[in-house]
Amino acid sequence: MNAWLAAARADVLFEATSLHVETGQPAIDHIRAALHHGAHAITANKGPVVHAYRELRDLATKQGKKFLFESTVMDGVPIFSLFDQLPAIHLQGFHGILNSTTNVILGEMENGLSFDEALKKAQSLGVAETDATHDIDGWDAAVKTAALINVLMLTNENDVPVKPEEIHREGIRDLTMQAVRNAKRDGWPFKLVCRAERTSFVDPSGIEVHGVKASVAPEKVLATSPMGKISGTSSYIYFETDIFPGLAITEENPGLYATAYGMLADFVRAVTS
Repeated sequence: MNAWLAAARADVLFEATSLHVETGQPAIDHIRAALHHGAHAITANKGPVVHAYRELRDLATKQGKKFLFESTVMDGVPIFSLFDQLPAIHLQGFHGILNSTTNVILGEMENGLSFDEALKKAQSLGVAETDATHDIDGWDAAVKTAALINVLMLTNENDVPVKPEEIHREGIRDLTMQAVRNAKRDGWPFKLVCRAERTSFVDPSGIEVHGVKASVAPEKVLATSPMGKISGTSSYIYFETDIFPGLAITEENPGLYATAYGMLADFVRAVTS
């Protein structure tokens, strides 16, 4: 990577390797090398944000460069940059639907397909990967939840970053077609919901330490509620802040271009700032 950066004389690195849930590698090393080289680093990979956000943020600041990652959650929707425009806001918590694969599968099960049939249809549509384990078992949603928490909620250096494995996690694998159809019929459809809520405690030395209680799990939600109306590849997030009690963003069935747009938007921010 260092030799390539030197030979290319890169000003910007676009990092888009596959997510490694447990370590965030090799993306972390790629971004670290780019910043040391003196290039802006833009990624669509959630791993570096979860496992090395503070290190990479501080390195970027030291180098006078940007470390940007808008495409990691809800494609290119401006979630992280939104809070850059809301100074002094304190995020108390959030909830939402952040994994489109499980949303599509649950929708197909509501239409009468078994779990396996619904997964195969999602794969045939290009929504689900050949190995959709990370989506089905809630890992993708947990990593996105951890990224939002670490960047937007744990802003004090004494705050302890959250790892995906620390988030209470349940996937949709054990839901039956009958249970999903009955829930839909009763007006309380199942959704894979991400939740986070701020907590705090005083450690033995008297320092107040802030943390977050978080979960990813299938829940029954009211069909007429904003989350209940989310279908297909759409996503939704609702932020609770000290100034704005409720601030919601809905992304309606994005196309393949949405993630690429997020990286393009980060590029524009990096080179024009």
